[in-house]
Amino acid sequence: MNKPGLPPSEWGVVWRRTSLIIIASTAGSWVISNLVMMALNQGMNDVGTILALAMPAVLGGPILLFLQIRSAQLREANRRLELLASTDWLTDCLNRRAFTSRVSSSLTQTAGHGTLLVIDADHFKTVNDRFGHERGDEVLQLIANAIRDNVREGDLVGRIGGEEFGVFLEDAGAEAADLAAERIRAAVNALFISSEGLAQRLSVSIGGAVCAGNAGFSELFRIADRRLYEAKRAGRNRVELGGLPLGAMSAALS
Repeated sequence: MNKPGLPPSEWGVVWRRTSLIIIASTAGSWVISNLVMMALNQGMNDVGTILALAMPAVLGGPILLFLQIRSAQLREANRRLELLASTDWLTDCLNRRAFTSRVSSSLTQTAGHGTLLVIDADHFKTVNDRFGHERGDEVLQLIANAIRDNVREGDLVGRIGGEEFGVFLEDAGAEAADLAAERIRAAVNALFISSEGLAQRLSVSIGGAVCAGNAGFSELFRIADRRLYEAKRAGRNRVELGGLPLGAMSAALS
């Protein structure tokens, strides 16, 4: 029999649930059979005991296993649909909607502690013009991999625009965020794209907003985007971090 395409963890759930149901059914069958035989003033003989214990597994086992497999397949299909709905098709990062939603949720859970980074590929139009859009897609994938390789496992990474990425560093203050942003910038700047004698070093500009209050995603993004603009204006391939203005922090805390 060919096994349906389920991950090992789901097969574990299938076998555990099937086994538990069969064990419970077998025990119930044995108890009920004993009660019936006692009501008839007859004791359980060996044949009756074997039938009471074996029939639930023989008759119900295959049906239970089939139902559990179908249930696991449905869970896996829903998981994959949810993943597709929240993932950018090109870079495997979170898409903008999912990234915004998860950052907002994280800000609520951590009482607004963390740093939002907005990362933009420098001279991306030049890459597309010189090397073509397919190579431009490769550049975005390279940048996405460099970002993921230089943040913590629980940090959120999303593609929030054409060549723009977002990173939310949960519980990271200015110093930790600056180190992470510099790691990302340096990792991207070590990459090249080349074709037919043409070569171009990659770089990104990064703007960041450090949150220490109850600000929402929109406020953080506005500040990070402003810092990104400052990094671009200062020559690109730079990191610029900022925090909430004192007035905004007071309003958030009041």
